[in-house]
Order: sequence, then structure tokens, then C-alpha cells
Amino acid sequence: MEVRRTVPVALDVDSDDAVLLEDTVDTFLWSAQYVVDHAFKGEYVTTSKTTLNDETYDDVREKTDGFNGGLVQAARNKAAEACKSVVARWKQGKKASKPTFTSPHVVYDKRTATFHDDYVSLATTDGRIEADYVLPDEDSDTPHSEYLFSDEYKTSGAELHYRDGNWVLHIHCKKEVESDTSEQATTENGTVLGVDLGVNNLAVASTGTFWAGDEFDHWRREYEKRRGSLQQCGTRWAHANIQSVGRKEEGRFKLLMHRIANEIVAEARENECAVIAFEDLTDIRERTGASWGHKWAFNRLYEYVEYKAEGDGIDVEQVDPKNTSRRCSHCGFTHPDNRNEEAFECLKCGYENHADYNAAKNIGLRYLRRNQTGDDGGAPLGVRLNSGTLNVNGGYSPGSVEARTGVHAESHD
Repeated sequence: MEVRRTVPVALDVDSDDAVLLEDTVDTFLWSAQYVVDHAFKGEYVTTSKTTLNDETYDDVREKTDGFNGGLVQAARNKAAEACKSVVARWKQGKKASKPTFTSPHVVYDKRTATFHDDYVSLATTDGRIEADYVLPDEDSDTPHSEYLFSDEYKTSGAELHYRDGNWVLHIHCKKEVESDTSEQATTENGTVLGVDLGVNNLAVASTGTFWAGDEFDHWRREYEKRRGSLQQCGTRWAHANIQSVGRKEEGRFKLLMHRIANEIVAEARENECAVIAFEDLTDIRERTGASWGHKWAFNRLYEYVEYKAEGDGIDVEQVDPKNTSRRCSHCGFTHPDNRNEEAFECLKCGYENHADYNAAKNIGLRYLRRNQTGDDGGAPLGVRLNSGTLNVNGGYSPGSVEARTGVHAESHD
């Protein structure tokens, strides 16, 4: 089994090299956009990397005055994946438009980047440049020491990002681990942890564990006030400080999302779950009335859970969220009036519980129904609750896992 990690590393780039990197970013984005535009020209959108390579590689190289071949192929891959995502949304009956590339970045692999102990060599539009890593103290416990400089992990590539005058290299690391037979058996016959996302509670698990949104909301309001005050100044100093506030805000929220992601994965691991199931995040802002900040948090939390869970052999999936907040996880009756803000009371069977907790169980049940094959067949056998499991038909089975304090669940869930 392959375990992957991504480590962000700031780079020390001098002014001359910065100009080359900026030109490389512009050329990379132009190349990716050229491939996307070509893919959308025909009656059907072309998504095959091989076809797109055959039809665009020479043109891109010619129009960019011989842009590095490896970077041209990386731009093509980026474009092909974006086109596949659009086609996938269309197949699901969802709206999607032709992708555009505006975020300043470049994708590197081991052909176009050489990674050393304290610096990196990167291909540009005019040869290579070398940039030193800006690293934390060697003794500190950081992802740099745990993954980047670990003998267990190998560097496989990176993405270079540019924001607010700073260059940051997101380095991809990976290692192979052997799955123990007993662990594999536990995973294959494990359970599903359903996770509901929301505004008042950022996340709620089907085990009854809640991650409140108070801290997130408090800091979001504080940073909005700071930006508002600075915007009223209108000076160059104020503009620079607005950018600084934005970086601090993102950094604080990333740490919060990392902590919650770690706790969700730990919850799944401790309950021997094979899968963590989330609702589809595509239209979550419209469904929940969440702010853009919340949507960013949901997406980032999912990404963190996904790569952290990989190390434990736990799959992370998304399911159709339709009616998960209106359906009774006890009897299956679905009605809009079942839910009243954070309270859930089934109009048919009288089941009462916290609405987000009820939704988390429904998300887990939806994954079961989508994947159940009639026998276990390696599929998860139930949704993990705080004191047992729910099977695919909603039937409760008591378990040996002790109920945790602070859960919002009745004794039989």
C-alpha cells in the first residue's frame, strides 16, 4: 500500500530568479489553457491524455518558444484532469463550464525538479534556477522532519505556488507500507463512519462526536473586522496589512482543520472503520447557507481527512446528500418538517435527536446502500454509532465500543 504526504516548504528566491519563475508560471498556465480550449473544440470534450498530447504537444512547444517538454506534459495532464472533472459533473446532471486556470502555480515531477537536502533545482522558461529551502528548526516536530527528511519517504514531485510575493513548494512524498493480514481483515469487514458538515457544527460523526464551529466563527468575524478597519484607511500600508491578515487567517484556519481532520481519522481508526463517508461537497454552500469561508473549510477538511486516512488504510468517500437531513435514520420516513433547525423529530415514528447527528447516520447508511452487494464481499457491514452499529436496513446491533462522553444519542441510537 502506498502512503502519500504533502509538505509545504517556503523558498528563498532572489529577484532575478523570481522573474524567471513568474514567466514560467504564466507559460504553464497558458499551456494548460491551450490544451483545455483544444479539448472543448469538438462535438465531444476530449479527456484522453494520449490524444491531447498527440494533438497539442508540438503546437504548445512551438507557440511557447520551446517551453520545457516535461512542463508541457504536466500542463497537459492538469488540463486533462480538469476536463475529466467537467465531464463527470455533466454525467451527474450538474452544471459545469470550461475550466480556466488563474491560480499561479506550476506542477513539477522528478524530470523538471531535483530535490536536495536544503535546496531545489527547478526548470524554468530559461534553464534552471536553484532556490534554498526556508526551514523550521531541525529539532522541531514538523512535517519536514517527519516526511521530507525521513529515510522512509521518497520525494515524487511538487507544485510551486506563488502568493502575496511568496514562493512555496508543496512537495509530494510517498512510501510503501505492507498491510498486515489481520489489519486487512479488520478493514475489509469494518464499518462506515458517517460525517455531516454544517455551519453551527463544522462536523458531526455518526458515533455522536461533535466538532463545534464556535472557534472558526469567532476568528472569521475577528479577521473580517480587521480587514474592514484597514480597508477604511486606504493607504499602501493598510493594503499590505490586509494581505498579512489574510495569511494569518488562512494559517490559523489550516491548523484548526488539521486538528479536526486528525480527530476524525482517529475516531474512525479507534472504531475500526473501513470508510469515512462525507456528503458530496459540490453544492454544500447552497444547501447549508454556509459562507465562502465555511465552504473553504469544508473542502480543506475533506482533503486533510482524505490524505491522513490513507496512512491507516481507510477510504474516504462522498455520497449524494439529498434528504440526508430530512430522512429519519430510525424508520426511513422522509419529510421536510422532520427537521426544525438543530432538532430532529420524525413525524412518523417519533424518533428524536440532534439533526446533524441524524444526518451523519444517514450519510453512512447511504454509503452502505450504494455499496452493499447482498453478502459482505469486502463491503463495510454497518454504520458505526457510539454504542453499536446500524445495518443497511437501519437495524441496530449493540457493540463492544463504549459510549463516549458528550455524545448526542439515546441508548439504542
